[in-house]
Amino acid sequence: MLDLLTHPWVIRGIVALLVLLIVPGICAYLIFLERKIAAWTQDRIGPNRVGPWGLLQSIADGLKFLLKEQIVPSYVNKVLYFVAPGIGVGCALLGLAVVPFGATSINPVDPHQWVIAPGVDIGILYVFAIGSLTVYAIILGGWASNNKYAFIGSLRSSAQVISYEIPLGMSVLGIILLVGSMNLEKIIDFQARQGWFLLYQPLAFLMFFTSALAENNRMPFDLPETEQELVGGFHTEYSAMKFAMFFLGEYSHMITISLLCSVLFLGGWHFPGLTTVTGLGQMETWGGALIKFAVLFTKMILFIVLIMLIRWTIPRFRYDQLMGLAWKVLIPLALGNLFFAMLVRHFNWSAWVLLPVNIVLFLLPGALSLWQQEKAAKNRLATV
Repeated sequence: MLDLLTHPWVIRGIVALLVLLIVPGICAYLIFLERKIAAWTQDRIGPNRVGPWGLLQSIADGLKFLLKEQIVPSYVNKVLYFVAPGIGVGCALLGLAVVPFGATSINPVDPHQWVIAPGVDIGILYVFAIGSLTVYAIILGGWASNNKYAFIGSLRSSAQVISYEIPLGMSVLGIILLVGSMNLEKIIDFQARQGWFLLYQPLAFLMFFTSALAENNRMPFDLPETEQELVGGFHTEYSAMKFAMFFLGEYSHMITISLLCSVLFLGGWHFPGLTTVTGLGQMETWGGALIKFAVLFTKMILFIVLIMLIRWTIPRFRYDQLMGLAWKVLIPLALGNLFFAMLVRHFNWSAWVLLPVNIVLFLLPGALSLWQQEKAAKNRLATV
C-alpha cells in the first residue's frame, strides 16, 4: 500500500487534484483583490461588508452564482451554449499541467518537482497550444448565443487571438535558442546559473507580457466584451454559474500568464542570495523547496497585481489600434529580436549583447513614429 501511495503517477495525480481544488479558490479571492485595487485607484473603500474587512465577500459571491436562476434563452444552440464555458475553464486549467509552481530540478530523481507533469520537453509549446484553444470557448459562446452583440464579440476575439499568438510565440524563441530546450525546468536552471532573461531580453519580456494580456482579453485589450459597444460581448446571454465559469477561465489564465512570465523571464523560483541550485547528484531539502515556492508565488502575485493595475490605468484601444499594434509593431520587433538572438547563438557571443540591441529596437519605432508625425505636421502647414 505504501509503495502504491509513493508511486510517481499517484503523487502526480494527488498534486493535480490539489491544483484543481485550490485554483478556483485562488481565483475567487483574486476577484476580491481586483475589486479592492479598483476601489483604491478610484478613491473608494471597496467590498467591506461581508466578514472582517470584507474577506468573506468572495464566498458570498460564489453562493450567489450557485443560487441564481439558470436562465437559458429559447433561441440559443443549447449544446454549444453549455459547452463553451466548460471549454474555457478546462483549457485554462490544463495549461497549468507543465507550469512550475515551486521548486524544480533537472535531476530526474529529485522528489521536489513542484510541477504536475515534470520533464516535458515541449513545455512552452504545450502551454501555447492549450492556451490557443480557449478562443473556442469565446467563439462558440458568441455564436451559440444567437445574439448579434455576442457574435461580434466572438469575431473580434478570434481575430485578436490569431494576431497576438504570433508575437507571443516569437518573443520566446530567443529564450529557446539560448537554452536549447523548451523544457520549463531547464529554462529556470539556465537562468539560475547565468542570469534572468529579463536582463538579456527586456524587449522580449515586454512583447510577451503585452501579447499575453491580449490573449487573455484583459484591459486594454478587452474588445470582445467592451460594454460601451457590445453590452457584454460574447457572454451577453450568460448568467449565474455559466457566467462565473467564463470568469474562472479568465482568472485561471491570468495565473498561468503570471507564472509563465516569472518562469521565462524572472528565473522562476530563483532569487540571488536566497535560493540555491541543486546539482545532478544533490537532493533539495524541504526548507529550500518551501523558500523556492514562496519566491515564485510572490513573483506571481506581483504580476497579477500589475495586470490589475493596468486595467484601471490604461484606457481601451480602438480596434484598428489593437490590430495595428500586433501587425505593425510587435511582429516586426519580434523578428528583429529573433534575428539577433540567432546571431548570438550561432557565433557563441555573450548573451549580454542582446541588451543594447533590445534597447535600440525598443527606441527605434518611437523615433520613427515621432519623425513621421513631425513630417505630417510640416506637410499640413505647407498645404495651408
